[in-house]
Amino acid sequence: MYRVFTAYGLILRCCMIFLFLLPGYLMVNLYISFRITYWFRNLWKKLDRRGFTVTVSVLYFALALSPIFAFLLPKSGFSIAVRRLSAYWMGIMLYFVSMLLIAELARLILLRTKFRNSKLFSRAGAVLVGAAVFVSAGAVCLYGAYNARQIKTTKYELTVEKEADGLDKLRAVLIADTHMGYAIGRDHIREMVEKINAEEPDIVIFAGDIFDNSTEGLDYPDETAELFRSIKTRYGVWATYGNHDIDEQILMGFTFNWSDSPPNDSRMRSFCEKAGINLLCDETVLIDGKFYLVGRRDGMKPGTDDGSRLSPAELTKDLDLSKPVFFIAHEPGELQETADAGADIDFSGHTHDGQLFPLTIITDITWENACGVIRKDDMYSVVTSGVGVFGPFMRVGTDAEIVSADIRFSGKGSDD
Repeated sequence: MYRVFTAYGLILRCCMIFLFLLPGYLMVNLYISFRITYWFRNLWKKLDRRGFTVTVSVLYFALALSPIFAFLLPKSGFSIAVRRLSAYWMGIMLYFVSMLLIAELARLILLRTKFRNSKLFSRAGAVLVGAAVFVSAGAVCLYGAYNARQIKTTKYELTVEKEADGLDKLRAVLIADTHMGYAIGRDHIREMVEKINAEEPDIVIFAGDIFDNSTEGLDYPDETAELFRSIKTRYGVWATYGNHDIDEQILMGFTFNWSDSPPNDSRMRSFCEKAGINLLCDETVLIDGKFYLVGRRDGMKPGTDDGSRLSPAELTKDLDLSKPVFFIAHEPGELQETADAGADIDFSGHTHDGQLFPLTIITDITWENACGVIRKDDMYSVVTSGVGVFGPFMRVGTDAEIVSADIRFSGKGSDD
């Protein structure tokens, strides 16, 4: 009976998406299709035929509807290919619409000036505008696809005023948001591992979104797990789950699941065990008697049946707070609560630093620390833009990165 009710809830949510999202999406794409065929018809008179218009429109909507096809198709190699195509399409559409809006705005402005009777509004002018939109959108997308594959290393120096049982300094490499699956595969992970090992880390901290909502999109999972095992570190690789480390379907950024809080997938945990990734889900571990790692469950998708998770204070109540305490929290939220609980560093990801301009502006407004390092009382908040991507394999206005943090223990606060 429960399965029937939850299935009904899933169907209802799908209907809501189609009723409220799809009409607007179709209207935007109808307009884009109209402008594309208009530009081509002006480019060459022989293209001003119904057959050409219908052919271009059909091909265009095959791309435009690819996210819906990917959502509806049963899981298979073909559906994985369609999903990868649809992810790229969403990025291409974002910048094509952006350039088209700029062109249309410029057109409306020029219509109110002396240029309204110029060649800009002739057949040649239409071709010029169309070419400008195509070239500019294409250039941004190509740059974004290239830039997303260039993993950079960002370095910070932090000082924790506590003693760590004879340990003077610690090099921690922070990674997050690999989103392994439909976009991110073995080759990108190989480059990441090379960057990590080049830093000669003492510990690697993995701040969630290991997977991209499924393990089925992973290419070469055994080889990818072996790459993680090749990370050379003194204290190991420690991780917590993020909001995408859940097996659920996604349509244009909206998720669909059988309950409000789907549990973490056992296949994901199995992969992490093979990869030598130590998971901390609302758990605390004392590393070599020197410092604590505290792994928080995610706020949006905690992976528990009832949607519960422990607070920062509950996680640290039994700890010796004279020792350094490092939190691993996927989302950089509740910074004040985490600082009040005795944390010295809060390692996070999730934001992607916006990933695609102009979404970067929204991210900066939404999060107290969208990317980088800030102080919250005596605690550092360290947020990485992440290694991978969500959706299109593109980054515009942001970088893929690992963070290498040299942490020095001064011991000044040990007598407090």
